[in-house]
Amino acid sequence: MTPKDFQIDWLKCFVAVVDTGSLSSAAGDVHRSQSAVSMQLKKLEDAVGRRLLERGPRKLALTPDGQTLLGYARRILDLQAEAQAALHGEELTGRVRLGVPDDYAAKYLTPVLKRFAPKHSGVEIELHCEQSPALIPRVAHGELDLALVSRDHARRGTLLFHEPMVWVGSPQFELWRRDPLPIAVYEEASLARRGAIQSLAQQGRRYKVVYNNSSLAGQIAAVDSGLAVAVLTQCSAPPHLMVLGTVQGLGPLIPMEVAVYRSRESRGNKAVDGLYALLVKTLRLAG
Repeated sequence: MTPKDFQIDWLKCFVAVVDTGSLSSAAGDVHRSQSAVSMQLKKLEDAVGRRLLERGPRKLALTPDGQTLLGYARRILDLQAEAQAALHGEELTGRVRLGVPDDYAAKYLTPVLKRFAPKHSGVEIELHCEQSPALIPRVAHGELDLALVSRDHARRGTLLFHEPMVWVGSPQFELWRRDPLPIAVYEEASLARRGAIQSLAQQGRRYKVVYNNSSLAGQIAAVDSGLAVAVLTQCSAPPHLMVLGTVQGLGPLIPMEVAVYRSRESRGNKAVDGLYALLVKTLRLAG
């Protein structure tokens, strides 16, 4: 039997579902209804003759055949985008100096860059990973063009979503039973640090800072090794750590306001314009 050709629309829907993680999110990305996206996926699977995605109760997962096709699908769509840009569009070029905290890089930034980079291969992304208190002044001084940050006041950048904060501890050590409570915190200017101390003060709970480090990996290591409990963004909390709450005597925490902050010097830079627009479009759906 002669293999069926793969239509571009089928591949677009397939890649969008993989990148966004759900049919509903992909529908907005490709400007179709959820039922239309589902139908396009079915047509693609019929053409392949194999399942490409396993549909679980909470998320979709690639099958081995889906993983194989994904690389080819991205290359086909990249070539189509290049052809359209060569014939009809203005190709973006230049450099974008982009900042992001470790907390937000994997979950929020990676999906955006996966969409941006293939379509704009002429744009060089210079990535800087630091905590928000370090990134904010660098954007303000024009050293960075854009940054994804936990904003320190209501006028800082464009609000995208609210990220929950959680107490975490190692179930092996049960440090939350200690008095004073040993805590690991970020640097003095950190909003997470302020939120943790404010929460403990409101409860009248005694604490001592036993570990102070600006690195997310350092915070997790301190918890893993039984030195302290810590406050992390929900998106960065490893699954092997225990999320603590009122049962352990730890109160609620104020969520972070996550924003994209842009330098004045980057205004009119079309490469920055493009990435900024994609960040806003994609991440305003995240919260």
